[in-house]
Amino acid sequence: MSQKIKIYHNPECGTSRNTLALIRNTGEEPQVIEYLKTPPTKEELIQLIRDAGLSVREAIRKNVKPYEELNLESSHWIGDQLIDFMLQYPVLINRPFVVTELGVRLCRPSEIVLDILSAPQRAAFSKEDGEMIIDEAGKRLK
Repeated sequence: MSQKIKIYHNPECGTSRNTLALIRNTGEEPQVIEYLKTPPTKEELIQLIRDAGLSVREAIRKNVKPYEELNLESSHWIGDQLIDFMLQYPVLINRPFVVTELGVRLCRPSEIVLDILSAPQRAAFSKEDGEMIIDEAGKRLK
């Protein structure tokens, strides 16, 4: 029986691509949600952030245009307002969030996904930048 894995993915993001590749390195094919095209609902986003054990501020991307333009670093913005901005501008949602039977994580860096995958890695794995994460025996190096 295949486990259910979901990744909120941005194919333009190297960290997201590496995370997806680590999931696939177990032999599992996750449900890939390109959240910029299909954003989560407000309830889903709140649940992802809560289940990952993050604050809303920890789940928001800071190095994107809407963050600066809306002055979101200002402390007067509270969680619910930030959630609404993340839904209005999905680029503000940090990525990739991964959901498995073992939990939810914001996988930055990508190898955090290994903490919530129940299936073992099947082959050596290096990130796009060449950093080796899994050795030839399928053992985690980082």
